[in-house]
Amino acid sequence: MRTPRWEDLDDLTEFINSLVDEGADIALPDKITREQEAEWLGHHLADLENDKVFMMVAEVDGKVVANSEIGIKKGYSSHVGEIGIAIRQGYREVGIGTEMLRALIVQAEKMGLKILTLGVFSTNAKAKHVYEKAGFKETGRIPKEIYKGGKFIDHIMMTKELMSGIRQENVADASQT
Repeated sequence: MRTPRWEDLDDLTEFINSLVDEGADIALPDKITREQEAEWLGHHLADLENDKVFMMVAEVDGKVVANSEIGIKKGYSSHVGEIGIAIRQGYREVGIGTEMLRALIVQAEKMGLKILTLGVFSTNAKAKHVYEKAGFKETGRIPKEIYKGGKFIDHIMMTKELMSGIRQENVADASQT
């Protein structure tokens, strides 16, 4: 696992398009061009350099097989990080997602984040199970938010508190006002 590089452009383009071809449970319904991926990668590498995002890829035999990130919310929610993880078909259920998630949680703690959130399709029971094992809890559900393959799918929101005392801090802060 490592942070992505500009040299990963073609690999990342092929990676995301393979997920689209597969019909994976991702938000992107259509293939993208190399130019679109270049714009995305350039933006994210700049954000990575400016500590606005943390990104990580998993590489096997010189090929990117997974991609993940923590996006940091802004303003009053700047203590919250949003996680995204995608893994190439053929590399799931071998521990890559679990290891990426562990690394993202460690990084989020180093970044001083207090809460991590993520969204998962209700049809993706295996990913949901991995998130639950890592301490994420379902905190919301948007019924039928996703329309894919002629079917409506619920979008599940999951949350993990990184600091066990966050509720006590909030109560203490509120009592001082």
